[in-house]
Formats: sequence, structure tokens, C-alpha cells
Amino acid sequence: MRLSSIASVLFLCLLFVSGRATAAEPLRALLVTGGCCHDYENQIKILQAGLGKHLKIDWTVEQYDEKRDRKANVYTKPKWAESFDVIIHNECFGGVTDGEFVESIVAEHVRSGVPAVVIHCSMHSYRNAPTADAWRGLIGVTSKRHEKAKRSLKVVAREAEHPILEGFPSPWSTPNGELYIIERSWPNTQVLASAYSDEEKADQPVVWTNTYKGVRVFGTTLGHHNETMQDDVWLNLTAKGIQWATTPDAQ
Repeated sequence: MRLSSIASVLFLCLLFVSGRATAAEPLRALLVTGGCCHDYENQIKILQAGLGKHLKIDWTVEQYDEKRDRKANVYTKPKWAESFDVIIHNECFGGVTDGEFVESIVAEHVRSGVPAVVIHCSMHSYRNAPTADAWRGLIGVTSKRHEKAKRSLKVVAREAEHPILEGFPSPWSTPNGELYIIERSWPNTQVLASAYSDEEKADQPVVWTNTYKGVRVFGTTLGHHNETMQDDVWLNLTAKGIQWATTPDAQ
């Protein structure tokens, strides 16, 4: 049996043992969304319907307005992450400058141990805060900008044997895209897939995993456009990322 097949079987067994694969126990997911520059109203529907084809999820949605400097009040509630199995960050709050607020988001993930899934502009959120590196340590990468051009991105698997990439059609050309420039991958980040930047003349991570102080994190910068997020490849990839993040003993 090939290594990838063995890893996939073990991954599914772990899901079963953990209870994540049982119909009776849906994942309790908190989706935090809002901010500038994206169609978050429709992306809520895309995520709920699309991921619902792969996973049974009990959704709680905290949606905010289009202000870049919005401090999502869900993060001010005591132990806000504790009642969830995963926090899905699909937010674009790059104008927030309150360092203590940013640190508190990270601290609650660490305190509760609840994993994170970070999508697209979450990587640019909180970048103007003096404690931005606390957030970057959690999400696993540092990014402050993206390519000027919007275009289809050729995504190439770098860790094809990883369970998250099981069935991934490498290379995959996204329907559309906004490629983020990654300045740094943090120490525990494992890059799973990348895309080449014509502007930087270098590969840029677009899919990865991270472990930060015991918190498992799946991240992707793919997902600016609805047509990319609606694609079965993106949905399957993200569903597997959620499964990995919520299965503590997975590879």
C-alpha cells in the first residue's frame, strides 16, 4: 500500500475515533467574517452550503460591517472560543491598531486550544497593530500585500502525501485569484501548496498548516473571489483542512 493511502486510512480512522466522522456529532464552528474588500455576505452562504457537502457542521456566524478597523465584539466575550470545535476566520480588519485586542484573540485560542482555519484576508487582518506578530505567529505566515493583478493562479502541491492534499489535482488553476506575497513562514508552518508570483519572480505559499502553542491551524490565501471559493477543489481542500485541524492526532 502506498504511503499516501496508508496516511489517508489512518486519518479517517482518527476522525472516526475522535467522533468527527459520526453523523450524530456535527462540528461546532464559529465563523467570524466581515471587513473590507470582499463579498462576505455571499461567502457565508458559499461556505455553509459548500462545506456542508463534505462535513456536518453546526454553524454560528458573527458577521460585521465593511469597516477595516472594526473590532469584532465576539472577541471581547469571556471564553468566546470555548464552546466551539473550530474557529473559521474569514475577516479583513487590517485597520485595527489595538494591540491588546489582537493579543487577546490569540490568547483565547491558546487558552482554549480551539483550532483555527484562516482564509484569505485573515492574513492581512491586524497588520497595523503593534502586536501584529502575535497574530502572525498564530496563523503561521507574515503577509502585508498582494499582487496588483487579479488572475488565475497555478497552484502546485508541495507536500502531495499530506492527507489534506489527498485528491488535489496538482497543478490546479484557480478560476480567479489575488496572490498574497508571503514575507515569512513561521517556525512550525508546513507549506502544502504554492503559486508562482509573476511580480516577485518567486513561489508564494498558498496552503499550509501551523501549530502554535498547541493550537492547530489550517490556512489558505486562496478565496478572494466567490468563483474560487465555490469551486469543488477549494471546498474539498478546505474541508480536509478543517478535518485536519480538528483531529489532534492527524499527521
